[in-house]
Amino acid sequence: MAEPVSELVEERNRRWDEPFGDEPLDGKTVARILSLPSFANVDPAEFQAWLPLDKIIANDGRLRKFQRGEVIIRKGDYGNSLFIVLEGGVLTLPSIESETGAARTPKRGVSWWRSIAQLLARAKPPEFRPTRRRQRGRRPVASESAVPSGLGKIEIDDSKQRFSAVALRATEVFGELAALTGRQRTATVVAAENDTLLFELRWQGVRDIRTWSTAFRQRIDQLYRERGLVGRLRESPILRHLDAQALDEIARESLFETYGNTDWTHRFKKERQSDVSRVIEQETVISEQGAHVDGLLLISRGFARVTEHVDYGEQAIDHLSVNDVFGLDEIASIAAGDAGVVLKASLRAIGYVDIIRIPTKLVCKYVLPGLPARPRNNKKAVSRREPVALKMQQEMMDFLVDHRFINGEKAMAINLDRCVGCDDCVKACATAHDNNPRFRRHGFSHHNLMVANACMHCTDPVCLIGCPTGAIHREEGTGTVVINDGTCVGCATCANACPYDNIQMVDIRDKSGAFLLDSEGLTISRATKCDLCADQLTGPACAQACPHDALIRVDIRDSRKLLAWLG
Repeated sequence: MAEPVSELVEERNRRWDEPFGDEPLDGKTVARILSLPSFANVDPAEFQAWLPLDKIIANDGRLRKFQRGEVIIRKGDYGNSLFIVLEGGVLTLPSIESETGAARTPKRGVSWWRSIAQLLARAKPPEFRPTRRRQRGRRPVASESAVPSGLGKIEIDDSKQRFSAVALRATEVFGELAALTGRQRTATVVAAENDTLLFELRWQGVRDIRTWSTAFRQRIDQLYRERGLVGRLRESPILRHLDAQALDEIARESLFETYGNTDWTHRFKKERQSDVSRVIEQETVISEQGAHVDGLLLISRGFARVTEHVDYGEQAIDHLSVNDVFGLDEIASIAAGDAGVVLKASLRAIGYVDIIRIPTKLVCKYVLPGLPARPRNNKKAVSRREPVALKMQQEMMDFLVDHRFINGEKAMAINLDRCVGCDDCVKACATAHDNNPRFRRHGFSHHNLMVANACMHCTDPVCLIGCPTGAIHREEGTGTVVINDGTCVGCATCANACPYDNIQMVDIRDKSGAFLLDSEGLTISRATKCDLCADQLTGPACAQACPHDALIRVDIRDSRKLLAWLG
């Protein structure tokens, strides 16, 4: 029997249905922005007719005004935009901590009322969406009225004395690191003067301008290299004891290297359906066991696998992620005067990895003197998680690394020894999402562990990279990966990019259960996935509903917790 089709005509979401500000910027403001040094050499002729430069600025940019001491961005929050100072000035405070009192971004939409209302509400058709029609006419535009900040205030004079502050004035750029990588902000930035006016450009605008303009790409990439290297070094646990002069010298002498392929997900999807154990053969070798020690390798982004030769193959002994290092034990041996020191293991890129290679002489000069004495004659080169890694079963480690589950910060783990197949987790998920469950209770398994098909809210979420509207994004305060249903255009880019098949495309329906159609009579699809029940007070409904403690949401790299729970 054919599915019912709605007679209502729903307009599909488009690129700029929701501008970054309340309304698009007006022509005068756009002209002012394009006159800034950051855009001075950007040629509008380089852009496509369907994606003109002025439209990007107008729709993906907004003005924001701050008073002295107001927090603009906060260290540790996930960033999705860059800023340019138009008037006034700001202070960046890289070493500031949460004690400053700036309020954390609240979890969106959480209320007792919504939680209770979901339990009492009448069941809705699967993938129901409220119907709406858009006005095709001209929208009003915004001029220099600015959006308020809302992140709280701190005491400027006190902070300048207690923390290392860097002042930025008009036309200077900040926030580009998080805008390019989607990672956490590396510094807190506050307004240094009253009526400080900023231009904020969300990441999809940064991406599009960077894609089509060579001049803008070179400018932003230069800032990324200059600031990003020092910022990344400062975040590393083994370098935190160094002063600014030492960090600057290390940054000047270090190399920023990239290994692997950003398009690794598509090949990986094919490989895991055949013999996933062979993926190690496809991983790019960064350093080879037995080779000369050529600096300390600091993982800046992505994941790497530590292996050693066994018979005629390779055996994984550990995996590394952001801020882990490789080669420190060998460099310590060199500093102690040992001769003929070589690498005791190999390092391979898992997908795509950014590496900072710090020269051996600088490690010996600055790093080793500030670290605790290390045991000599280790047989393996391992990360700071060596005690945990040694406890893990070798097969379990291979399973988690081979399937790339180590990327998951909130993976859905099911203990098959406890699970009775009651599906209470699925029912709870459906209740929390208007009768639309957001995961499938099956997945790849090893012994009594199954990693279910549910969004893992990855450390490196590749699903975000190609989204044309930024509909799939990280929440700034929590880092949760969510989808804005109002801006999803149904292109399936995120679903195709997800290496774990955890994003589904669904045809949406009206309140009668009939499929919604566009003006051409075609069904309208949207991307859906687990959102960690972001609007629920109790957190993920799936874990709360399990009567046998057979399901948890866990950071896969927390192997101690995972193994203890598996029993």
